[in-house]
Amino acid sequence: MKTSWRNASLVATAAFVLALTTACGQENGSASSQNVGASQPAGGIDLGAGGSATGSGAGAGAKQPEGAAPQGAAGPLAVLDSDKYGEVLTDSAGFALYRFDKDTAEPPKTTCEDDCATTWPPVPASGATAAEGVDKSLIGEVSRPDGTKQLTIGGWPMYRYAKDTKAGDVKGEGVGGAWFASAPDGKKAAGAGGGAEAGGKGSGSAEAIGDLPGLSTRNDPELGEVVVDKNGMTVYRFENDTPWPMKSACTGACLEKWPVVEPVDAADTKGIDNKNDGRRGYVVLNRPDGLKQQSIDCWPLYTFSGDKKPGDTNGQGVGGTWYAISPEGKALGKPK
Repeated sequence: MKTSWRNASLVATAAFVLALTTACGQENGSASSQNVGASQPAGGIDLGAGGSATGSGAGAGAKQPEGAAPQGAAGPLAVLDSDKYGEVLTDSAGFALYRFDKDTAEPPKTTCEDDCATTWPPVPASGATAAEGVDKSLIGEVSRPDGTKQLTIGGWPMYRYAKDTKAGDVKGEGVGGAWFASAPDGKKAAGAGGGAEAGGKGSGSAEAIGDLPGLSTRNDPELGEVVVDKNGMTVYRFENDTPWPMKSACTGACLEKWPVVEPVDAADTKGIDNKNDGRRGYVVLNRPDGLKQQSIDCWPLYTFSGDKKPGDTNGQGVGGTWYAISPEGKALGKPK
């Protein structure tokens, strides 16, 4: 895995920050009173990891129109070699297959019905054949409550995701903390959500999600392009903060729930609006508590202690003041 994002020295960052001490109208990094907000996200939002993956081995077979939701028989299964998620099982048209944590593999049992089955269409068992190099004995079927037969891999019922609209999409990864792309053996793919089962890697570790830069983005199926840190964790902004002069209103106990994002060299980013001209505000806040905090568009950046794995957005909407942040510094999903 290439690590060219991290080649630039943080010494250069420190020198640049010193030259921009007045950027974003900082007043010695002062902070005002805190407002931690509610302890649970507003509205109980159920969001997932999103994103898409590309790679070889998407499989041959009938192609669906661009923008069409996946459906129908799986046909000859294939393996998508994704840089982000590892080996992901797909149908013959290249659509990712998923498993649901509320199902069981021993014995095989499906728990996704009605509206759930509309969002997560069950994969029919008929016509499915093993991907090249994959043990065909892992292929099976389970009877659904409506009498139809659903494909199982390693005992786990298989689904597609209605929001995957083209081959290579893996937008269902991590949705609700319960839906995960399937590896060829039916285990969770070794990417964002599957490391613990597939090989003992912690889902929140850099090793489990790949070698990410200090700040980058992922595509959330509900929020769009969301900034994430080097561990793939969602990055937030606090509406009680001010961008000009740049001040943090999160201090003391607030920081236990909302840790600051430490300085990230501009060269150690990907897809972030990091024009260091003082107006765009990719600068570091020198906080009065001695911490140094990265900002985008003069908005201080945080992660949320309630997010346990990459793709979690449990901080979204907390207290009506905390929102995932876009690469341009905008609050995502904020009510009009």
